[in-house]
Amino acid sequence: VQLVESGGGSVQAGGSLRLSCIASAGTFRSIGVGWFRQAPGKDLEFVAGVSWTGVSIVYADSVKRRFTISRDNAKSTVYLEMNNLEPEDTAVYYCVHGLYGSLIANYDYWGQGTQVTVSS
Repeated sequence: VQLVESGGGSVQAGGSLRLSCIASAGTFRSIGVGWFRQAPGKDLEFVAGVSWTGVSIVYADSVKRRFTISRDNAKSTVYLEMNNLEPEDTAVYYCVHGLYGSLIANYDYWGQGTQVTVSS
């Protein structure tokens, strides 16, 4: 499985970005997908995850009510809509593919990452 992210960039605080991640393999419909992020000098942090049906969704407390995860199984694509961005959201964002949930161990495929930079 190959995951390719896009949509990162630089925005001012309060702005919005939409990340996309397309998966190459045909198993996309049967697994969970999600997003993690890593800020400079910090550990990997779970951001959001969605089950294969799209019904079950989980968010980190730090992004609730600001970020929205969604998936389009027909396009093998997962999205992360990020609104009201804060400087603390600055990080490399990774798309992940595996089981549903917030644990790093749940995911066995990772994208190459896309940089998101939020200036104050």
